[in-house]
Amino acid sequence: QVHLVESGGGSVQTGGSLRLACVASVSVYAMGWFRQAPGKEREFVAAVDYNAESPHYEDSVKGRFTISRNNANNAVYLQMNTLRPEDTAVYYCATSFTMARMLNADIDYWGQGTQVTVSS
Repeated sequence: QVHLVESGGGSVQTGGSLRLACVASVSVYAMGWFRQAPGKEREFVAAVDYNAESPHYEDSVKGRFTISRNNANNAVYLQMNTLRPEDTAVYYCATSFTMARMLNADIDYWGQGTQVTVSS
């Protein structure tokens, strides 16, 4: 069993920044973030493997969001800049044993979610 604890959500205005953090109870291979807006399905945002090589991003966040990780702390971070109202959602930390499964939304463990609200 892997426990994921997220932090860093909040409310900002358009153009603002937030940094999300997620700490896992054990070392895991692929770590990433998904989000779910009201009335919409959960969608992939970003993911990174253990070596932090070739991070993956959803198209609408490329150039604005940066995913990183600190393996010493079993942590993954999501730096979100130039936030837009359409980024408003509950953001979920996720882990998978392979990157392929992560990118297919085949998730082994989810965090509890943290709310991000961007006002215009």
